[in-house]
Amino acid sequence: MTKKTTKSIPLLPLRGVIVYPSMVLHLDIGRKQSIDALEQAMVEDKYLFLAAQRDSTVDEPKDDEIFQMGTIAYIKQMVKLPNGTIRILIEGMERAEIDSFEDQEQFFRVTYKTVEDEHGDEVEEQALMRMLINNFKEYTKVSKKLKQETYETVKDIDQPGRLADIISSHLSLKLQQKQKILDTVNVTDRLNYLVEVLNNEKEVLSMEKKLGQRVKRSMEQTQKEYYLREQMKAIQKELGEKDGKNSELAQLKEKIEEAEMPERIEYVAYKELKRYEQVPQSSAESSVIRNYIEWLVALPWSKETEDNLDVQHAEKILDEDHYGLEKVKERVLEYLSVQQLTKSMKGPILCLVGPPGVGKTSLAKSVARAIDRHFVRASLGGVRDEAEIRGHRRTYVGAMPGRIIQGMKKAETINPVFLLDEIDKMANDFRGDPSSAMLEVLDPEQNHSFSDHFIEEQYDLSKVMFVATANNLQTIPGPLLDRMEVISIAGYTEIEKLHISKEHLIKKQLKDNGLNKNMLQFRDDAILKLIRMYTREAGVRNLEREIASVCRKAAKIIVSGEKKRVVVTESQVEELLGKPRFRYGQAEQEDQIGTATGLAYTQAGGDTLSIEVSIADGTGKLTLTGKLGDVMKESAQAAFSYIRSRSKEFELEKDFYEKYDVHIHIPEGATPKDGPSAGITIATALVSAFTNRPVKKEVGMTGEITLRGRVLPIGGLKEKSLSAHRAGLTTIIMPEENDKDLDDLPESVRNDLTFIKVKHLDEVLDIALSEKEKS
Repeated sequence: MTKKTTKSIPLLPLRGVIVYPSMVLHLDIGRKQSIDALEQAMVEDKYLFLAAQRDSTVDEPKDDEIFQMGTIAYIKQMVKLPNGTIRILIEGMERAEIDSFEDQEQFFRVTYKTVEDEHGDEVEEQALMRMLINNFKEYTKVSKKLKQETYETVKDIDQPGRLADIISSHLSLKLQQKQKILDTVNVTDRLNYLVEVLNNEKEVLSMEKKLGQRVKRSMEQTQKEYYLREQMKAIQKELGEKDGKNSELAQLKEKIEEAEMPERIEYVAYKELKRYEQVPQSSAESSVIRNYIEWLVALPWSKETEDNLDVQHAEKILDEDHYGLEKVKERVLEYLSVQQLTKSMKGPILCLVGPPGVGKTSLAKSVARAIDRHFVRASLGGVRDEAEIRGHRRTYVGAMPGRIIQGMKKAETINPVFLLDEIDKMANDFRGDPSSAMLEVLDPEQNHSFSDHFIEEQYDLSKVMFVATANNLQTIPGPLLDRMEVISIAGYTEIEKLHISKEHLIKKQLKDNGLNKNMLQFRDDAILKLIRMYTREAGVRNLEREIASVCRKAAKIIVSGEKKRVVVTESQVEELLGKPRFRYGQAEQEDQIGTATGLAYTQAGGDTLSIEVSIADGTGKLTLTGKLGDVMKESAQAAFSYIRSRSKEFELEKDFYEKYDVHIHIPEGATPKDGPSAGITIATALVSAFTNRPVKKEVGMTGEITLRGRVLPIGGLKEKSLSAHRAGLTTIIMPEENDKDLDDLPESVRNDLTFIKVKHLDEVLDIALSEKEKS
């Protein structure tokens, strides 16, 4: 018998739980959708529709993933817990079936119809109730989860439907079984099904009890054997432990003698060995002492590889492994030359800084290969604990040396090339500041006596050649940066990328994909198209991925029998990889009013920046958009103030700034931008917009501006110039004081670009602006 209801209430989907009418229980609510439904119910009349999910692993169930039959429940109490979840006390009121789901963004609302119990023969129901109560009594006796008090609370219930529901809530049944009991409206059928389930559960519990007794007997036997073995060990210990430990002591003593330690370290090792001899083997301290001695003998104290100081050999190796990077190679060759002359130079500390994918890590490996040293790498990304660098005190459980000493153990020599990868990614928290711990490692005046908390004895790092890598110097603390020689690797030009592809990347990917040069060939125009239209990066990592993708597609063509040999031309690149991802050359197509091209420096290298200015009738409001930082906003305000102060020279009305609203926008609005070097670009775009003179499309510019129009120097000129070259610009306006940075540019870029050095904004405007358009 059903009773229709048109009322709509929030739905709370349950995971692995069924709530029956007359049940009172706590529920913990954590899902956003469920919390929203709960809050809505509290606002209304505190009633919820509770229905179980068909699959409890689903976080956001759809309407067809929720059982139709559920329970109307009243919220009696609600408490917010510290972890963000909400605990509620609810009482099941009556069975109900979902009539329809209503569309809600935050949670489900449903209309429902309540369902009343259907009764059969009264005598049969009474008989089934007695049978059910007796079975439940026996079940509580064999069950470990239920107490006798549970039976006492159930036995006096005289309503058959309620009795079935309450007993069901106490049984450990599968979700489908519990839902079937909720779905069964006929009370006689519900009692029959529950009697059958209870009988089955009793049998299972009885079997579990038998198995438990069997396991217990087996465990008792195992414990007896363990006890006997321990007695045997004790007897053996009394009879022969001394001989066994003497053998171990002899091995450790032999290792100490072979380790070629300095005299002071050897003294410490023998002292610890004597302590180890006196401490009982069963003591916890015994393993700590032994571990310490083993670390002392495993570290290289005097073993040293002989450097290959042949400058021509080193140059050949470096050129084999890397194309370009002349400044880094020159620095390594300088080091080798000085070593040849002095024989006693302390190891240099280089810091290679550049965008991802330019070859910083692989360059360090090449340096090690060039001078015949062992290579070891420690990744510092995400290191927050000072103990990661200096090691733990031996008083702690699980103590071990820091990454520097661990690296020296792997290197097995005292003069390896030691790569400190991602040194800019170190952080600090309550466990200390690892970057401060690195100061001693990287200071040539201190690292000859580096102290690790675990080893506790001074260790000489002065002969190690440390090479650090970083993407961004801004995040490296000043004192740490001061101890390193920074070498910037800005990125590669197109020509360099073409050579790298032909000499390194294609060979590597052919080998990795089971191909050879007779099966797959790349034309130069195809490689250039990959560089220009499928990648936009300072390094070559994405370029290598695109080459790998072409290799895989070629392998499929060859294996399927379509062709025996694939030659990749410019036209075929699009067939293999789809439409180009980037437009080659970002320079404007024509001269435009109010739009100037600036040059930006990012962690991924250089980039071009289009700055747009729009003027409309208004009240003098200046609007800046494009997710700009404070410094860039101040540059825009300085540029606008300069134009106001020079309104007469620009033939503008005296009060022009009160008549117009100015909107400055820098596209790619979701990308954060900051820095002063867009000053002259913003000023040029503003003057262009106010004077109606177009900005030349082939001109890019960078420089900071003052209120008097002076152009101040900026950083990252090399990266900015590479991006301008890539974008198809031909003229670069730059501060005169950056003239020194032009020497760092590749010759191919210097030949293709015209660099104009300026001191004042008037010079910039004369170069960048065309004549006024005729109206």
